[in-house]
Amino acid sequence: MKFKLLAITALTLAFLACSTPKDIAYLQNVTAMQQSQAVAHESTVQVNDRLLITVSATAMLDQTQVAQFNLPATAVMDPNSASLTQSPTLQTYIVDTEGYISFPVIGKVKVAGLQHSEAVRLLSDKISPYLSDPIINLQILSFNVSVLGEVLKQGLIPVENEKITVFEALAAAGDMTIYGDRRHVKLIRNNIDGVPEIHELDLTQASIIQSPYYYLQQNDVLYVEPNKTKKRDSRYGSSDSFTISILSIGFTAISMVVTVLGFFKK
Repeated sequence: MKFKLLAITALTLAFLACSTPKDIAYLQNVTAMQQSQAVAHESTVQVNDRLLITVSATAMLDQTQVAQFNLPATAVMDPNSASLTQSPTLQTYIVDTEGYISFPVIGKVKVAGLQHSEAVRLLSDKISPYLSDPIINLQILSFNVSVLGEVLKQGLIPVENEKITVFEALAAAGDMTIYGDRRHVKLIRNNIDGVPEIHELDLTQASIIQSPYYYLQQNDVLYVEPNKTKKRDSRYGSSDSFTISILSIGFTAISMVVTVLGFFKK
């Protein structure tokens, strides 16, 4: 009798251990990956981006030459006096709907669709006839991503260094809840024309780090769908869901015990 009881206990623990869903863990099948295929990332300028662009050069040059390529400082009223004072402001440019910015001296420049380094190189080439060896600093100030759905903290995530992965965004949102569907995460991304497109990501597969969507772009939206369990439970109230869960566990346990006892009677 004791042997039967121990056997039943062991089988019960084995059953519970094996019942852990495989779709809970991230980055499975790591051994099938080739790390050399990891995707390199560089941010891309988009329509409606707000850009911080400053131009500088070596100290030997006349600073008036450099100043003409930077937006002027804004005069503001000092609240403690009646005089106007010069206050340094961010040199910001808005990428228009056609992908252009209006830049001092050189005029309109199309930057939408260019990677960060490409946009810097283009501006440098256009400024070089006027200024020898210009130093261009470009930053996308409007680099934010959003995470919605089955996560602990939904909301907007500002990204200062223009680089964030899917998992870093989820970490900033407190990770998925146990009810998040890790196999069907929706990524909403604007294409080069500013039109939203939807892509589906399977975060249980290690190959996700080779995906062009592993690194997020500015204005990306991650939506974590509820899994089948959450969708099923949503049809019932909390008390109904609890009762159904208890009954389900009870029926499963009874069925397993009956099966095991029948096995030992043979």
